[in-house]
Amino acid sequence: MRRPSQQYASLVAEKNRDTTAITTGRNGARSLASDISTSTTWSSSGLDETHNEAVAGRRSKLYSRYTNPTVRQFETAIAELEGAEDALAFGSGMGALASVVFALCSPGDHIVAQQQLYGGTIAFLNGPVRRMGINVTFVDATVPGSFTEAAKTPRTMLVIAETPANPALALADLAELGAIAVPFTVVDSTFATPMSQQPLAHGVNLSLHSATKGIGGHNDALLGVIAGEAELIDAIWAYSVLHGATASPYDAHNALRGIRTLPVRHERQCATAMQLATWCELSGNCTTVYYPGLASHPQHELATRQMSSFGSVFAIDIPGGIDACRTFISALQLVRPATSLGGPETLICHPATSTHFGLDEESLTGALASDGLMRISVGLEHVDDLRNDLAAAFAASRS
Repeated sequence: MRRPSQQYASLVAEKNRDTTAITTGRNGARSLASDISTSTTWSSSGLDETHNEAVAGRRSKLYSRYTNPTVRQFETAIAELEGAEDALAFGSGMGALASVVFALCSPGDHIVAQQQLYGGTIAFLNGPVRRMGINVTFVDATVPGSFTEAAKTPRTMLVIAETPANPALALADLAELGAIAVPFTVVDSTFATPMSQQPLAHGVNLSLHSATKGIGGHNDALLGVIAGEAELIDAIWAYSVLHGATASPYDAHNALRGIRTLPVRHERQCATAMQLATWCELSGNCTTVYYPGLASHPQHELATRQMSSFGSVFAIDIPGGIDACRTFISALQLVRPATSLGGPETLICHPATSTHFGLDEESLTGALASDGLMRISVGLEHVDDLRNDLAAAFAASRS
């Protein structure tokens, strides 16, 4: 199987990705809005045609768990944005991850994953994956060569990375990941979206997104998606129809609408995130501000090499721990407490008690989900209004 970087350049459209977001996933339709195909099944002319459709599998019109026209439009759009041969959608980001792991790994196989991960991913790897007899080694993604060294076992089948990582924006080196001599690598690129980062261009096998977040962009689509080489996507599809984490055509339709405005939303959100992160750092109210766009970020140089913009999420660590965070969040009037990200509303969460709740102390420390850490997903409000809201919350947390 060829490394994706070997074919990436030929798959990326000549037009800019901003334009691709408008033109992709239309399948030649003259309608400007995407159609929703709601049928769960399709009739045929008889036994032979039904059999032929069953044999065609993912490329059939048989049953919506196999494929759906609206979902397929969404998959085509993601593939084009990622410069991939194909893409496959799921009912959630966790559905995508679970299908990748169980499609590619067997009992006795070995997975290398970074310790800085979304809490649900850590819980999945430490729970169901280990119970299936698959071994997992966690490494510090910020240490150069850590993935490569841990993957030097004969049973290492899969390397899992997330960059920028949830919640404290640690980075994994995409060039290192693309060069590792293992069968498969997958990068969760949710925080970056296809607008900021292209993992496949670095030789990574699969780019994964919780499309619920920035890609959908309106808090009304629950979706996961992977993009990569067609042969690999088909192999994972063959497992996914048994796993059943099927994407809904309604959610795919909403996400297609989100893709049309993704470039302008993401550009505005990234710009505001940079302004707010800089202001928070200069304000003296934070122990640490985590944002790859800041020169103070320990991996800023890596971010400039592999990201075209630095994302819409940043994190702050404030003195006083959970009590100060509780006061801070309660004082906010515009920024809303919620655990998602990438939508039009600016959201804040306390990862240790929400997205990473239930993890043991070692996992929380590895993920950088300290008691004083809060993650902020920047929306589309005016930066001055957001700054004023945060300033009032800082004042309240100090009183």
